Amino acid sequence: MLKVVKFGGSSLASAGQFSKVGKIVRADESRRYVVPSAPGKRNSKDTKVTDMLYQCYALAEAEENFSSALKKIQERYDSIINGLNLTLSLNKEFEMIAENFKKKVGADYAASRGEYLNGIVMANYLGFEFIDAAEVIVFDTNGEFDADKTNERLSKRLKDCEHAVIPGFYGAREDGMVKTFSRGGSDITGSIVAKAVRADIYENWTDVSGFLIADPRIIKNPEVIKVITYRELRELSYMGATVLHEDAVFPVRKAGIPINIRNTNAPEDEGTLIVESTCRQPYYTITGIAGKKGFVAVNIDKDMMNSEVGFGRKVLAAFEEHGISFEHLPSGIDTMTVFVHQEEFEGKEQQVLSAIHRLAQPDSIDLEGDIALIAVVGRGMRSTRGTAGRIFSALAHANVNVKMIDQGSSELNIIIGVKNCDFETAIRAIYDIFVETQI
Repeated sequence: MLKVVKFGGSSLASAGQFSKVGKIVRADESRRYVVPSAPGKRNSKDTKVTDMLYQCYALAEAEENFSSALKKIQERYDSIINGLNLTLSLNKEFEMIAENFKKKVGADYAASRGEYLNGIVMANYLGFEFIDAAEVIVFDTNGEFDADKTNERLSKRLKDCEHAVIPGFYGAREDGMVKTFSRGGSDITGSIVAKAVRADIYENWTDVSGFLIADPRIIKNPEVIKVITYRELRELSYMGATVLHEDAVFPVRKAGIPINIRNTNAPEDEGTLIVESTCRQPYYTITGIAGKKGFVAVNIDKDMMNSEVGFGRKVLAAFEEHGISFEHLPSGIDTMTVFVHQEEFEGKEQQVLSAIHRLAQPDSIDLEGDIALIAVVGRGMRSTRGTAGRIFSALAHANVNVKMIDQGSSELNIIIGVKNCDFETAIRAIYDIFVETQI
């Protein structure tokens, strides 16, 4: 058994949290490769180290004195080092960071130092080899992640390395310039390392005991999902569920490596297992519920639309012309609705409408804003009759008016459109009928 373990910022925010991580890694000999994030918040009023680095670098770019801000960051690391009774000094690393900030080497370099420094501390604490991600995670000259080169380089480097710490979130271009993934990108690094070493499992340790069926800010103490497929996870992540970076699934999915979401503060909990496929039937009909507010429905009417070849292409060309991507595209015989992000659309709405008229010549166009989209996801829906009917029934009882419903041919998810003001009520109603009452 070989495991790659990634720990999030909340798991590494203090010496006490580091101690928990150390116990977790040492409790299982198969946990041989560790991917740390930068220290997160120690409490609700605290600041993440990554944000502190961004702020510090902003001062450097403005040619203001940033020494005090950098000193506060070093104090965060020193408190961890001292709390763990380590004989380690990061003075040389901070001197190098200060020099590079003065040279204005880039915000990506600045942000990456949180993981870089935490990797050094973690390696020292565990007695593992430290491998700078800049040496093994490759980006091309355009700043795009190069999966093939990375896999080749990382596999070769780790082949004869029994235990290692590889910082998350960043890599480098061939010229040595540091490049980061998007925020939360340490999840991606963990997945990349797992693929490179052909791990049996990729454990992603965070501050929750797995993936929850619904947002705990809306549903009090929602149930934990025991097993979820990559496709289900992708659907939920896209609609706002944020336990795992949505791009983290691709490297391990291709390699058939499961992901286990675990809780650093409750290591005895089994968490959520994310797999390519499973014959296990879910306990509930649905696997999860997620959603987002802030969409606009662009309703386009034209008689005999269904018989006009290329009508949909012309409509979508109007959105493409102005750099706007669409989310969903339900249609009828003489109607077509395009759902887009309201924030993205508002500043360009009149130009887009004009383009639709010019390209597609519709009879009329109507806009409806302040719409929320909710995804009800679950492989169990395929074998259960009446799922959509139960959703409609639950929403009707909750006095929620459905603006749109869209179900893909895979029967894996159903998308429901409601008004923004009904968003939380709708999620509670759906959760209640599928989880609480299970009628």
